[in-house]
Amino acid sequence: MRIDILTLFPDAISCGIDYSIIKRAREAGILSVFVHNIRDWTEDKHRTTDEAPYGGGAGMVMKPEPIFKAAEHVKTEYWTNESRVVLMSPQGELFTQKKAEELSLCPHLVFICGHYEGVDERVREHLVTDEISIGDYVLTGGELPSLVVLDSVSRLIPGVLGAEASALEESFAEGLLEYPQYTRPADFRGWRVPDILLSGHHAEIAKWRRTQSLLRTLKRRPDMLSTAALTEKDLKILEHLKESE
Repeated sequence: MRIDILTLFPDAISCGIDYSIIKRAREAGILSVFVHNIRDWTEDKHRTTDEAPYGGGAGMVMKPEPIFKAAEHVKTEYWTNESRVVLMSPQGELFTQKKAEELSLCPHLVFICGHYEGVDERVREHLVTDEISIGDYVLTGGELPSLVVLDSVSRLIPGVLGAEASALEESFAEGLLEYPQYTRPADFRGWRVPDILLSGHHAEIAKWRRTQSLLRTLKRRPDMLSTAALTEKDLKILEHLKESE
């Protein structure tokens, strides 16, 4: 997969892609990330990227010309019919694991990191294919959200995590929260690991984990149960759990 990120603050992105899983994926050639400074496509000596909004109002709006030119430069370097241009915006579609899975299948993503009061509407109308929000709150710019999406998406690319089962067992992968995890020591300050996990009975361990996953979702995110892929056995477990409350 190739990722291009258009930003006013390239260093903010560079810091986030030079560590951990994303760094290893880049070094392995599984993922390519290119960071572009939008100011490089301005034409005045002050490298202006924002202007006051027409009609008045507080704040400034990012101009369309530098953003379009930056995107058009990316197109000259690499582009496919499946390329998607993602604008990080609090007005966008709420980012979910399902959206991450969808984007992980794309060979090329271009992220636009907005700032100030947002971008000129013509960027949305004529350049952007996806508009994404990572939550119902406002941040200074789109750099952190783009890194959040990049991290989530990259984990789903084959070969990035190494053990492919890791991504399948994480929270949200099946529409449920992940079960509790434990490691050595078996007894820490009198708090013991559940005996079932020490038993070696893999079928029983799997059953316990599924029940714990359902229980945790029921208690913490019951809204997720309406869209999770539940079996008849899951529904019976949930019914029992609700009766036990």
